[in-house]
Amino acid sequence: MVSQITRGIKISVMTSFEGTYFKNYKIHFAFSYEITIENHSKDSVQLTSRHWEIYDSLNDLEYVDGEGVIGKKPVLKPGEQHTYSSGCLLSSPYGAMKGYFNMINFTSTKSFRVIVPTFKMCAPFAMN
Repeated sequence: MVSQITRGIKISVMTSFEGTYFKNYKIHFAFSYEITIENHSKDSVQLTSRHWEIYDSLNDLEYVDGEGVIGKKPVLKPGEQHTYSSGCLLSSPYGAMKGYFNMINFTSTKSFRVIVPTFKMCAPFAMN
């Protein structure tokens, strides 16, 4: 697990290898990740959008931007947390992701970024 705190918002990430499969004569490596967002600040906040940088050891860098996370824009009061799971397909058994969440502080009405630390994805059979 990796964790990082930005402006009182703690992001923790756990990853898991889900398996391989063939599609269009090509092997794909499936990974899942679980992200927990914890509000350790004194203000209520809302996650509005996300930005991902996905590194695949055999491909170029891929950027993904979107509204909310898995169709939700969670509001977190002080002391609350939100956990969600998602996934990523790579063309190699090694990769990594990093990014940020855009959030709004309801007290100051200002937007800010919360960093999602780099998390690695590695198939167990490919590890030394």
